[in-house]
Amino acid sequence: MDEKLSLSAQKFLDVLQSQMLRVEKMKSVQQFTDYETLDRLIIGVCGGDGIGPIITAEAQRVLEYLLADEVKAGKVEFRVIDGLTIENRIACGKAIPDDVLAALKECHVILKGPTTTPDAGYTGPNIESANVAMRRELDLFANVRPVKVPEQGIDWTFFRENTEGSYAVGSCGFDVDDEITVDFTITTTEGSRRIAELAYDFAKKNGKTNVAVVTKANVVKATDGKFLRICQEVGKNYPEIKTESWYADIVTAKLVDEKRRKDFQVFILPNLYGDIITDEAAEFQGGVGTAGSMNLGRRYAMFEAIHGSAPRMVAEGRGQYADPCSMLRAAALLLSHIGRRDKAAKLERALDICMFEEKKLTITGRDTGATCEEFGNYLMETIAKL
Repeated sequence: MDEKLSLSAQKFLDVLQSQMLRVEKMKSVQQFTDYETLDRLIIGVCGGDGIGPIITAEAQRVLEYLLADEVKAGKVEFRVIDGLTIENRIACGKAIPDDVLAALKECHVILKGPTTTPDAGYTGPNIESANVAMRRELDLFANVRPVKVPEQGIDWTFFRENTEGSYAVGSCGFDVDDEITVDFTITTTEGSRRIAELAYDFAKKNGKTNVAVVTKANVVKATDGKFLRICQEVGKNYPEIKTESWYADIVTAKLVDEKRRKDFQVFILPNLYGDIITDEAAEFQGGVGTAGSMNLGRRYAMFEAIHGSAPRMVAEGRGQYADPCSMLRAAALLLSHIGRRDKAAKLERALDICMFEEKKLTITGRDTGATCEEFGNYLMETIAKL
């Protein structure tokens, strides 16, 4: 028993030491990248695997169409970064191969397709989620997901903390013995404060008057309690905004309450709750296939779909029928983030027309509907008319 406890204590110590180093790294970068000062903006395009390369290439094609003048003038450069497939990651034994990570760090913003993560039943190497690793390596601490359904009075923006919580060291859990298995949840002062500041700043700039902090601080008292307390402290600097504390289970129920859900505007959530609740929220506007998200850090930013890589579609020969709308929504978020808001608005408007209003083409995921490329052509034709 003593040996088991000693080994477990050492593993716990290793986790704590790595997190202390991460905190110092967080504090070393305080300023956000100013895209207007760049002579050339580099957009990395990383397709991932499964349907990822298909829908990401389509989003790149639309972005290149919208940014054609700047690409021609050398002000914007697209760089395709391969190597984030599950096969290559397993071969390298890393969530992100070293050469891929180096290439990503040479970019300012990244358009990233879905990636496959082996689950607990997988018998091969214990490969960490590429998403989790990328968020950690590039310190993309905020996952921001907007959900809008105007006819239902839904206009939500979720700020999910991206680098801490239950996902921070997701591959570092261990079996103490045959009876006990341990995982870790990490909450830091710096990590909690910066996500709260970003959310409240967004709320103030966009005329929002309500921020809901979502935790289970009544049960998970140390880590969730700390997250809630720091968000409330930051909220005191914004007296014009009402701060509410909600437990994750009840807020999940209230999102389907037709009367109550209209009151929500901005949410701040730890990593795990944010992952679950934003997927639920996406269902209101048509499902996870319709939603994009942005992952923001002070130096880098990454934009992606919120669904998985759908390897079964590719295995069944249906990859070309994959719905690119999630990546296209992510592309619109990318455009807005780098200051091309007029182009972002055009893309968003064209998507609304193509997806919900005209609907001349329908994506079904099978040969009963349009291909990814056909939908992209339809979208660009629509943009040209705006």
